[in-house]
Amino acid sequence: MPEHLIFQLVATIGAMGEFAGHDRRGSLGLPGRSSVIGLLGAALGRRRDHEFSDLEALGIAVASFGRTGHLRDYHTVQTVPSAAVKSPQSRPQALREAAAKGRVNTVLTSRDYRTECVFGVAVWGGDLPALAAALRQPVFQVFLGRKSCPLSAPFDPQRVTADDPAQALAHLRLPPWIGARQMVEIVAEEGVGLGAPARLETRHDRTVDRERRHFGPGRYSVAHPALSAGEVPS
Repeated sequence: MPEHLIFQLVATIGAMGEFAGHDRRGSLGLPGRSSVIGLLGAALGRRRDHEFSDLEALGIAVASFGRTGHLRDYHTVQTVPSAAVKSPQSRPQALREAAAKGRVNTVLTSRDYRTECVFGVAVWGGDLPALAAALRQPVFQVFLGRKSCPLSAPFDPQRVTADDPAQALAHLRLPPWIGARQMVEIVAEEGVGLGAPARLETRHDRTVDRERRHFGPGRYSVAHPALSAGEVPS
């Protein structure tokens, strides 16, 4: 049986990337492949311009344990029409000069979050001992999407052997205040066995340009195995 590295992502709120525009930044229901790669890179101390080919080659599956809720936060942002200020040296200067002319506009923007996040991640095919060590002592602070979304429990990484990622994630030790949870769904790249019938979805979660945050489409399997995690041994 193949070896998997499994770990948990538990947070009160999280933001898992979706199409992002100026007015709205959405959130998927669970972390995508690129989110996990970025998280592992942060734990290893890598910056965006560092090498990520070893992490891009990993097999990755993400499962949700419980339904998340939806939270929307609103922001107001001051903007300056391009015709109001010519060649400003900084945004503060542009705002000062535009305000003096009565030319400052206000735009309402929104940020979407998911609440009560309990996820499990299975990784295989790479240097699992090094990844486990990084998750125990991350170099950079790790968040569940945005800096306003801190984790509420340690990763608790474990190396386990299992037939597939879903079976591996059944070994998760969820925090005691959460207890045992049924696996709601699990997502992995097309072709990965998940131990249950799966449907295929296209998600824009393949890294094209990490520095510019450009992502392309990928095909993913989504399954709903009858498995639980966090069971207390009898």
